[in-house]
Amino acid sequence: MEASAELLITFGLILGIGLAADYLGRQTRLPRVTLLLLFGVAIGPGGLDLIPGLFVAQFDLIANITLVMVGFLLGEKITLRRLRAHGREILAISLASALGTSLVVTTGLWLVGTPLPMALVLGGIASATAPAATVDVVEQEHARSPFSRLLLSVVAIDDAWGLIIFSLCTAAATGLAYAEMDTALLTHAAMEIFGAIGLGLAIGVPGAALSGRIRAGEPILTEALALVFLCGGLALYLDVSFLIAAMVMGATVANLARHHDRPFHAISAVDWPVMILFFVLAGASLETDALLTAGSIGAAYVVLRVIGKIASGWLGGRLGRTRKAYGRWIGVALLPQAGVAMGMALVASSQLPEYRQEILSIAIGSTVLFELAGPFATRLALAKTTSRPTQQGRHAGTPEHDDGSG
Repeated sequence: MEASAELLITFGLILGIGLAADYLGRQTRLPRVTLLLLFGVAIGPGGLDLIPGLFVAQFDLIANITLVMVGFLLGEKITLRRLRAHGREILAISLASALGTSLVVTTGLWLVGTPLPMALVLGGIASATAPAATVDVVEQEHARSPFSRLLLSVVAIDDAWGLIIFSLCTAAATGLAYAEMDTALLTHAAMEIFGAIGLGLAIGVPGAALSGRIRAGEPILTEALALVFLCGGLALYLDVSFLIAAMVMGATVANLARHHDRPFHAISAVDWPVMILFFVLAGASLETDALLTAGSIGAAYVVLRVIGKIASGWLGGRLGRTRKAYGRWIGVALLPQAGVAMGMALVASSQLPEYRQEILSIAIGSTVLFELAGPFATRLALAKTTSRPTQQGRHAGTPEHDDGSG
């Protein structure tokens, strides 16, 4: 069969799988993300091997497009009005979650006998989350609660903190392993973050001013996609974080484009088919054998990351003076972990080649677990922080009081 026919048939089948996952998710309340990943595992090279290698080879491109779209949509949640109202909560929870998880994992692994350089690297990787999976669970649950808005705002900047922490941990690990601090890694991380912020502003400012001019006040899909693809392509070309660049671009448009908010609506209309491809191919790319090879250190990493996320989320909630229900459940909602962690693991394995196999096995194995189970945790947190009307309230017609709202 010629390559074009294979690609088109595979494309259609994967989108059909997405429809099936959406239907099963509605019938069973299972997270669509987990269902898509499982479908991907089943039809991928480790299962029935039904996906052509040419299609799997495009995973990086599809992943980049998906994450740029997700970053753009998350940027909408970072407005000056929201930061003025909830900035303390967002910053306290996101920083505490990233830093606290890293400390718990690093310390715990070191205490159980893991070499300190490897413990530092894994601690840095543990801080990363999964923006795409979190966004999809929130959308599947139609969550419009104050908690869901807080969660999306935290996820929007969580990986920026994670990137900084990972860079510091990796530089320290390199210094311990080779008796010299890798300042080049820190410099590259700074350039990656601040370069991404500059790129997001450079595209977002004119984008906010120009979009919605062809049709007054009503941006068209072409405009939104032009912003997203241009941002993603330039970020990759300049070697800066495309997720942070897209997030900054989205925040800039959200804050400056007072005449509309339709670019976000336009992207929301097309992001689901792209996310279907992303999650199915992510499942097909998962090396499930890594679950078995991660060993006791991998098991300790998983347990410590769960403890770290929950405890540091609670601490961030206290520091941010958020509602108690939010502090109890925000760490649970942040448990999903995906591609960002894998990217960190690849960087770390090249910096510390003597620990390469252990780092990659643990990162891949834990990512499989957190990708599959993490969305369940996020859905549980959303359910636990959404109050239902009391019997008296329903009869009396009084409005619902959400003790977790803000």
